[in-house]
Amino acid sequence: MDCCPHTIGRRALLGSLGASALLLAGRAVHAQDHDHTMGDMPGMEGMPGMGEDAPPVVAGTGTLYDEAVAAAYPEAGFQSRIAVNDAILQLVANEVIVAEKFESLYASRGGLPAGLEHALEMPMTEPIHLTRANAATWVNLLWPLGLANHLAINAQSPILDRLMNYASTGGWQLGREENGGAYFDRFPIVPLTTEQEATVLTLAGSIFRPCCNNSAFFQDCNHGSATYGLMQLGVAQGLTVEELYREALGFNAFWFPDAYIKTAIYLKMVSGQDWASVEPRIIVGPKFSAGRPWRRKVEATMAAHPELIPAEAARVNCGA
Repeated sequence: MDCCPHTIGRRALLGSLGASALLLAGRAVHAQDHDHTMGDMPGMEGMPGMGEDAPPVVAGTGTLYDEAVAAAYPEAGFQSRIAVNDAILQLVANEVIVAEKFESLYASRGGLPAGLEHALEMPMTEPIHLTRANAATWVNLLWPLGLANHLAINAQSPILDRLMNYASTGGWQLGREENGGAYFDRFPIVPLTTEQEATVLTLAGSIFRPCCNNSAFFQDCNHGSATYGLMQLGVAQGLTVEELYREALGFNAFWFPDAYIKTAIYLKMVSGQDWASVEPRIIVGPKFSAGRPWRRKVEATMAAHPELIPAEAARVNCGA
């Protein structure tokens, strides 16, 4: 399978828990056409801390950029229809998340973001409200769910070949085990019927992320695993397939704002389509969300029109 390899070297086992790229202390290098495995990760010197806030969005000089930001990455955030309920509490109970380790990531930043202060202690029955301030933390909360929830379809998972060596597994070090791969497919946290699992497989297999060329079912990095967990929650809560593509797009856009702001500009400039008029399943599909096609189509077009993007606009990917 064709994606950014996230192999993590031994020195970088503190690897990939970050803010749009959960980094504990290592930085994932994206050779963007392979898998996120651990052998391609550098050492830990000078690496950004896990759980950092998303970089600021720069006010543009033209309305097209500003309109794209407002559409794809709105200041008001993304209102999900999915709630985690007691899923995080179950992860804590099974020590997939050790509360002390998780909270220590945020201690130097004044604690967990507003609204998530008790995320490890109380059920969260209200649907997720994703914001620029908490999007990185939601990667950290959903990532271990995608790893640990038991599903029959996980017997087909593409990460089984090198289970302990992916950024999504070796990079998860906020549990009791040294390697998050020890938790893969282990606990019945979000039970699903056979039919529901089939829906998850369809969704996860058709939702991509612009840091690489793999679908969410190939959960080789933190964002892939987080999306996989999110889809399981959404299917269990009765959302339709189309609603779940919308959810995936909303979360992707807050995890990779640079990519989706550019995509919104591209859609308007090249095809005259407003962001809201394009079906989410198309945007999160391989044409606009897999790394290689996105670079060839969207990024190449934007590079030819540098005046459309402020030079200081933030870039966000799995490893930064």
